[in-house]
Formats: sequence, C-alpha cells, structure tokens
Amino acid sequence: MKAFHVELLESCRGLLAEDGMNALTDVCALLKSEAPRYDWVGFYWMNDADQHLELGAYAGAPTDHVRIPYGKGICGQVAVSGTLLNVDDVASSDNYLACSLETKSELVVPIQSNDRLVGQLDIDSHTLRAFTDDDVHFCILLCDLVARVWEPAAQ
Repeated sequence: MKAFHVELLESCRGLLAEDGMNALTDVCALLKSEAPRYDWVGFYWMNDADQHLELGAYAGAPTDHVRIPYGKGICGQVAVSGTLLNVDDVASSDNYLACSLETKSELVVPIQSNDRLVGQLDIDSHTLRAFTDDDVHFCILLCDLVARVWEPAAQ
C-alpha cells in the first residue's frame, strides 16, 4: 500500500480511537478532502428488519438516497451479496442508482462485525476507473477499523 494510504489510515485510526462511531463524520471529511478522486464518501448501515440501507455519516453533496432497498443500486447489491464492488464506469451498470450526474465510478466495501454484515463504505468519484488496488486495500482496512468500534445502539 502506498505511503499516502498508510498515513491516511493512521489518521482514521486516530479519529476512531479517540471518538469511536462519533468520528465517522470526521473520517468521511478527511477522506473527501485528502484522497484524490473521492468526491463523495459515506457510510450506510443495514436495517434488516426493513430490508434497506440507512445513510449515516457522509461528506459530499447531499443525496436523496438516504434509504436504499436491499438489491437496488450498487450499495443495495453489496447489501445482498456482502461482496465488495468496484465499478469502473457506473454508466455500464444496469442497476446503478444515480446520486449525482457527475459520478463516473463507485467503490462499495462491506463492513462486517462478528461475522455479520452491518454496513458499508460507499465512495463515488467523478473520474472513470478512479479506484486502484491500493484504494481497495485501504478501504478494506478502514472498514475493519470501523467494524471494531461499531455500536448497534448508535444506529
């Protein structure tokens, strides 16, 4: 992983260690401001009772997608599969939910706690093929950190 990502991960680790789930807004803002091509960063949380995702902390333009049904859009697909999706060109996805007309690519990384899917990190970019293997690896490690401080009561 590149030094940039290592430093960014350490900054996120510090924020989460200091303030747990309350730090997620700061984590989103940090990623949006420091990571090239991260134009919208947010966390969605599983609501299994209602079978939809609920938007938590985010940084970027406001979105109408504060609740996403399981299966709908890239995030909804990850909610069903529990598998990371790195979409190089959202225009090529027939199940894409457009949050912004400027979005060209999207990375969605599941968050697991105690072997249960509890949420996901969603990053949109205005650049085609924006997310490298380093970005993916960094986001997986970040989601592991978030899982360690995840509090169901906070949701």
